[in-house]
Amino acid sequence: MIELTKEYIDHLKDIITEKDDAKIKEILDELYPADIAELYQELDLQEAIYLYLLMDGEKAADVLMELDEEDRHVMVMCGMSAAFAALFGTPMAAAVFAMEVVSVGVMYYAALLPCVIASIIAAEFATGMGIDPETFPVHSIPGLTVETGLKMALIAVGCGILSILFCILLKTVGQLYTKYLKNPYIRIVVAAGVIILITIGLNTKDYMGAGSGLIARAIEKGEARPLDFLWKMLLTALTMRAGYRGGEIVPAFSIGATFGCVAGGILGFSPELAAAASMVALFCGVTNCPITAMLISFELFGFSGAAYYLIAISISYAVSGYYSLYKDQTIVYSKYKARYINRKTR
Repeated sequence: MIELTKEYIDHLKDIITEKDDAKIKEILDELYPADIAELYQELDLQEAIYLYLLMDGEKAADVLMELDEEDRHVMVMCGMSAAFAALFGTPMAAAVFAMEVVSVGVMYYAALLPCVIASIIAAEFATGMGIDPETFPVHSIPGLTVETGLKMALIAVGCGILSILFCILLKTVGQLYTKYLKNPYIRIVVAAGVIILITIGLNTKDYMGAGSGLIARAIEKGEARPLDFLWKMLLTALTMRAGYRGGEIVPAFSIGATFGCVAGGILGFSPELAAAASMVALFCGVTNCPITAMLISFELFGFSGAAYYLIAISISYAVSGYYSLYKDQTIVYSKYKARYINRKTR
């Protein structure tokens, strides 16, 4: 192994500053992955990224394996932030989500700068590739009064309960599949048949895919059928737990938006605002990430309805208890008291 003296590291930094790619690649070829991993401890973030991009895939993977556990943990969080930002176009929320979701009640602030950089780069890259971030302007926002605040609180309670039901449904469907359809290939075929039959019976394709169309219609037009949220919840559970790949986040958005739209109409509250607030409230309920949910609401809907979004998110967070989409998520501190509990979610 090469001794990484101060002179050696300073010399390498000078070469990085000069952008002498050929010389850097020559040096990297002489170093073992363990040497490069140790070298990373002496470089700033931009220098480390520059060095990493010059390595071939195999050597880069070997270097990652040599990094200590804390560094690998931060890199995973950066990947989560980047994917979230590119997909949803919300770099602020993406940077915080990776730090908030792992251990509820404890934030890994050491990862803040790397996650912010990763999320901004990913969001800009997605935009550069022609994937413009979604925004949903909410126009019908009443002034906050006791009456409107109570109506929003009631809808938020419904979102919290619905988030529990969604988590339970996903778990129950998975257990039923495992019990009665042990062969994964048969399971996929049977699930596909059931989903097709339900879709034909409902005579609509609105519940296929992630549910972006349902979200747009609920928030922009204030329109949703009374059972949209239930059908979307059921079909998402049948699809995801059968083995089909995808994510639960956008379906959770659509379930929340359609539920809020219907509930708002019943209570005489702005359906558009109720849909927007319920979308982030249900997201908060199933992920236990209130700060991320708040940032999503600001980035997607603006600040005009901020008071309603905060009411909905905070109440849904409390009502949803210790359920989660993520079985390995840890609740470090109680949601209801300043008490250390360190328990896994249900």
